[in-house]
Amino acid sequence: MGQRIFWTAASLTGLLSTMAQAAPQPLPASELDWQAWGDDRPANALCRGRYIMPDYSIDAGSDPSQVRTESDDAGYGSNGETLLDGEVVLRQGEQQLEARRATLNQARTNVSLQGPVAYRQPGFLVRGDQGQVALNSDAAEIDQAHYVAHQQRLRGDAGQLSRLEDGRYRLQDASFTTCEPQSSLWRLVSSDITLDQEKGYGTATHARMEIEDVPVFYWPWVRFPIDDRRLTGFLWPSVSYGSEAGLDYAQPFYLNLSPNYDATVTPRYISGRGEAIGGQLRYLFDEDAGTLEGNYLGHDDGGDDNDFKGEDRWFVRYAHDGRFSRRTTYNLRYGAASDGDYFDDFGQTFEEQDTDNLERLARLNYQGTTWNLQARARGYQKLDDPLRDNDKPFYELPALLASARWDQAGGFYEELNSSATYFWRDVDYSDGSIIPQESATGARVHVAPAVGFRRSPSWGFFEPRAELMATQYDLNWHDRDDTSDFDDSPNRVLPVFSVDSGLIFERDTSIFGSDWRQTLEPRLYYAYVPHEDQSELPQFDTREQPLSYSQLWSPYRFSGSDRIGDTNKVSYGVSTRFLEDDTGRERLGLSVGQSRYFEDRRVVDARFEDRVLNEDSELYYRNTRDRSPIVAEADWQISDRWSARQSFFYDDHRDRTEKTSSYLTYQDTDNLILNLGYRWTVQDFDPFGDQDDRLTYNREEYDISAAYRLTPAISLLGRYLYDQTNNRTLETLAGVRFNDCCYGVQLAWREYIDDNDTARIDDDDRKHGLFLSFIFKGLGGVGQGSSDGYFSEAIPGVRETDFGAYTGVSN
Repeated sequence: MGQRIFWTAASLTGLLSTMAQAAPQPLPASELDWQAWGDDRPANALCRGRYIMPDYSIDAGSDPSQVRTESDDAGYGSNGETLLDGEVVLRQGEQQLEARRATLNQARTNVSLQGPVAYRQPGFLVRGDQGQVALNSDAAEIDQAHYVAHQQRLRGDAGQLSRLEDGRYRLQDASFTTCEPQSSLWRLVSSDITLDQEKGYGTATHARMEIEDVPVFYWPWVRFPIDDRRLTGFLWPSVSYGSEAGLDYAQPFYLNLSPNYDATVTPRYISGRGEAIGGQLRYLFDEDAGTLEGNYLGHDDGGDDNDFKGEDRWFVRYAHDGRFSRRTTYNLRYGAASDGDYFDDFGQTFEEQDTDNLERLARLNYQGTTWNLQARARGYQKLDDPLRDNDKPFYELPALLASARWDQAGGFYEELNSSATYFWRDVDYSDGSIIPQESATGARVHVAPAVGFRRSPSWGFFEPRAELMATQYDLNWHDRDDTSDFDDSPNRVLPVFSVDSGLIFERDTSIFGSDWRQTLEPRLYYAYVPHEDQSELPQFDTREQPLSYSQLWSPYRFSGSDRIGDTNKVSYGVSTRFLEDDTGRERLGLSVGQSRYFEDRRVVDARFEDRVLNEDSELYYRNTRDRSPIVAEADWQISDRWSARQSFFYDDHRDRTEKTSSYLTYQDTDNLILNLGYRWTVQDFDPFGDQDDRLTYNREEYDISAAYRLTPAISLLGRYLYDQTNNRTLETLAGVRFNDCCYGVQLAWREYIDDNDTARIDDDDRKHGLFLSFIFKGLGGVGQGSSDGYFSEAIPGVRETDFGAYTGVSN
């Protein structure tokens, strides 16, 4: 029966030491509070166990400063010291000491411990051979120590571990790792390590990184995080290899300037290009947040591309979002690059390499209950090289927009949509490639009041609507010969009439032994917009919209306000939905519809006017046929994991498919995502975009993408996109992620077509790149981990936190 001795002391922690000793031999995992998972192991757990602090051996005293003890034997020495022997336990508050033998001096200010020794406080364990404790200060030392920080999942060894009076831990001849006890994949070894849990970081001198006990890196001094707080210091470098630039090495240095702003400075070496410097500044002030970033390379060595050899290459990008009040917000954007190929040559991520433009924007928004107001100045730098004048976008300098809606009793409503915009762009207006309608600059005022009535009881809806679209211009045609007869201040006023109606029928049914609720929803729509010659109006921001199922029920053939497309059509269709009777969840939706035209469409996109007027062209046929393709859509949730989507555009006059897309998807975000896709589009089906981007061939593509968790630690991701028409691979993307308890590795390979001009394929470039990233959890990352965002774009259904993405240490 153990004896119990009680006394009051200041502390159980304390005492420094200056004598370094050799690191101890490893301890079994069970003595480090490690418990392996059993049947309760969580799905996809990366670690084979977790750290769990056991219960205290004895209860705490009633006074936090009171020390309670338990031992097999107790006595007094010749100098008045207290001797405790055999399974000694001392507890003060939330701190506990265990030892084979303990000796307290006569003044009760220090205690010497003989081992094995264990020191505990919440979330922290130290074991060792022997130690000393000062009871009137905040310091302690333990020799031949093994330590564990449960929450941070840190562990390590030290010839001597000391707790300093300010609460920091100092370790001599020590190691540090976040790997589980069974693993020695990596560890930081140093002659002197200091851990500051209060500030969230550690420092080490004469430190080396060891991977499987092999030294791979050395620092004279290094600071590293031990939790999620930000720290000033070097981040791990990024390394990649590209087909044109060669080896690309960037070494970021992070500056934690303040809790609400920070910065990163990144020197960069590209073997085929030269030396560059980049940086990023981020800030957050109450309702305002922003980012400023950029890169500069003073003299491009050219790589495999001599177009920019000897030139300065750079880019800058700024973004700010703020709020003046709950209803009033503002946004600022500015981006610029030295040339249109900058991101193709220097983009460090898949997303950057696919950058098409850089936005310039200043916008003020007010969103009220009735009125929505916006003032903005907006433009873009289009990243093409060479960038021709006819491809340059118009700037809005400025644009003022106002919209409002008033709902009346009984279903009547009024709307107002209006805008006033000044359009400008920096081009040579004598350039013959610019069509006359895009050679103007100037102001446009557009006002569109509307009245309507909508009733939507549970069995259907009915909505007639009338809108008046009035537009006034004040233009400068820049003295071009082909616009000499154009009006400097043209205007246009056109009505838009539509009637939308539908019915909703429901019935209960039983299919395959399950109860369902099925709907049948026929829809009838009529729209009329009279024709008016608009061929001499400018074309600033207007493009013809491609046909879609939703376009069947719209009177607007164009986006923007420069063209009001004439139409006289009736659209008819029907939809049916199958809903689970118990949850109301939609499992199958089918829709089919078509438009019947009573008149030809004579208002056209000015960029394609010549082709539209050619009776042998596809565009002429589409504007003169008396009915649209039959448009069908299907969305089938086959099971909780399998789903299918289908869209189908069938021309029943020519008996041919104009466009179709089919996707079959399996989604289990824990283990597997599989997407099988097929797309077919006839030439000229999609009228949107620039003239040079219009397809001159029928496009047929196969798209396969997948993400598969082979094991909890290994995931495979990939995509294959094939152009059947031209017998070429458009993109091959393959990645593998290894994600363990204490490390992560990602290797990604991408080979793709840089499509300079989709109307031709002979000027397309094939590029490829290899991206490697790895992270030591608890120390930071190495390499390019930022391809995660592209994986989520290229593989539908994959989120950036899925399939082994680096989201922290997982149990």
